[in-house]
Amino acid sequence: MPKPSAKLSPMPPKSINHLLSKIAALRFIIVLTAVLITAGLQFQARPLDSGWGDAWLRDQFTRLQAQDRAETRFVLVDIDESSIKAVGAWPWPRARIADLIEDLLGHYGARGIALDMVLPEAGDAAGDQRLAMLAQQGPLVLGQVLDYEKRIAPLRVGYLAGGVGAAAPISALMASGYIANHAGLGMVPWAGNIGYLPDQDGLLRHLPLLTQYEGLTYPSLSLALVNCCTQPPLSHRAIEGTLDRGLARVPFARQFSAYTVIPAQRILNLSLDPQMLEGQLVILGSSSLGITDRVPTPLDTSTAGMMVHAEQLSALLDQQAGLHSAHWPGALLAVAFTALVALAALYTLPRLTAWSNLIFLFASTMLWLMLAYFISLHDDRLAVSAPLIGIMFLVGTAIPFDWRVSQRRSRKLLNTLLQYVSEPVVNELLKNDFENPLVPKRQPITVLIADMEGYSRRIEFMPIDDAAHLTRVYLDCLTRPVLDHGGTLDRHTGDGLVAFWGAPLPTGNHADQALSAAKVILEEIQRISTELELSGQAPLRVRIGIESGLAITGDFGSSARSIYTAVGECVNIASRLEHLARELPFDVIIGNQTARFSKQHRLAFLGEFVLRGMEKPENVYTFDSSTAP
Repeated sequence: MPKPSAKLSPMPPKSINHLLSKIAALRFIIVLTAVLITAGLQFQARPLDSGWGDAWLRDQFTRLQAQDRAETRFVLVDIDESSIKAVGAWPWPRARIADLIEDLLGHYGARGIALDMVLPEAGDAAGDQRLAMLAQQGPLVLGQVLDYEKRIAPLRVGYLAGGVGAAAPISALMASGYIANHAGLGMVPWAGNIGYLPDQDGLLRHLPLLTQYEGLTYPSLSLALVNCCTQPPLSHRAIEGTLDRGLARVPFARQFSAYTVIPAQRILNLSLDPQMLEGQLVILGSSSLGITDRVPTPLDTSTAGMMVHAEQLSALLDQQAGLHSAHWPGALLAVAFTALVALAALYTLPRLTAWSNLIFLFASTMLWLMLAYFISLHDDRLAVSAPLIGIMFLVGTAIPFDWRVSQRRSRKLLNTLLQYVSEPVVNELLKNDFENPLVPKRQPITVLIADMEGYSRRIEFMPIDDAAHLTRVYLDCLTRPVLDHGGTLDRHTGDGLVAFWGAPLPTGNHADQALSAAKVILEEIQRISTELELSGQAPLRVRIGIESGLAITGDFGSSARSIYTAVGECVNIASRLEHLARELPFDVIIGNQTARFSKQHRLAFLGEFVLRGMEKPENVYTFDSSTAP
């Protein structure tokens, strides 16, 4: 029988390393793509609602973040349903509107008023004249609508007011037309734009604070009120930093209940305590459904227009007072977060199961949502959904990719192991999730080497069919007990085999398992020999050598074929013990280390023998005759 080599077989060829490098490179490309997707979505010139569910996510944050802390720096005067019912149907005479404004400025001492309505047509002459005087001489900001739609015939109604020449190019939205007040109200110093551009889903989330039209720049209604009636004014340069292509995100930082809303009828009948309005800024508008000044917003699907201006005015007053939130680099934080998740995934993907990686990415998603909740308070332009899209890309590509790689590796591992060990051992390895049991490692094992005495001469002159049948039966007698007792079949050696216990499934009783398998082998050979003798043939004799010790076990094969084997001194000693059995009248010769490790078998000491190729004598044993088959 060939002598087992004590040297390691060559390592797998370069093609194996190349394949592993290719898998690692593909994995890196996948996670890098996730980061690039996040960066692309974060920095692209995206639509106002950002797409990919970004607007919806921000709306959820907005609803959670909106506070009910009262806004005390201005009030809203509402031409509501009750006022219309009490005073008269809309539209009101211009004189009544003038009365309302005069009462606010005179009797109640308001600091300034923004009129959230447009009067494109002349009304009663006396009333229009009074409104014109109030707008020209008092702190009154008239409303006008700048149009942003591209029309075949642009809107040009009334006379625009309040425009200023831009000293330098500024980030302002370009208007295509307008609906302004009639000529009698055209020559006024202060006017504010109440036109808006909804997002793609129809919701109003942004307002144009600055609009350019025919070389002039026009402020929004809330900005015009701040600059008309408060100090210091907010310059166009100061506003530019808050704009995204001319639009400012309306923060909706307060619940609508946080604003003081006074019905217009209470101003007209002078029933309100003057202290409520003294020194206050006022937005005069209407929530009446009949006037139809309503828009859908993140806080309500039907929001009075003056409430939107109130939200923006509150933000501008915060900016003026230095109370607005400090700006955070949200885009960079989003990309950095995705990069950290990608780097972590690069580590976990090949090491964790698909479910574990899925849980990790789900946890990363939840973590980002928590972080984005706070970052969104400090960065209006943050694309909240960008890291989520990057993470979803990892879920949809990286996890399936590594699952497929893992499945291919598992199939290779399973197919390799099934060549050497029984299915129950493989199931145990899979159940306990041993990490790649084919990787070479040093561990204690017990080696059994069996060989048939004179078998080659016996079958030399037998018919081929008879010789093949006898060989199959004989090898089955050797192999089946090995596998039944949890052993690993290293290889068949023509008329014998090499097997070991303790790898790939580590076990503490590998010596007793090998000895038990040897006893069954003897019983099987005895059964076959009895059948052969009854048919007039010579009996069979098997020689077995068994020894325990440290050995290196693992797959030392090539890319063409896996070879799971064991190399070490105990393999060499087991081979020499099998040779010693040829000289002794015992079928099984057991080494000193196996005898030391055995706890379940009674052994007989045979003495000290100098084994072939060794200098020092070794203690050898066999089964005690009282337990021999």
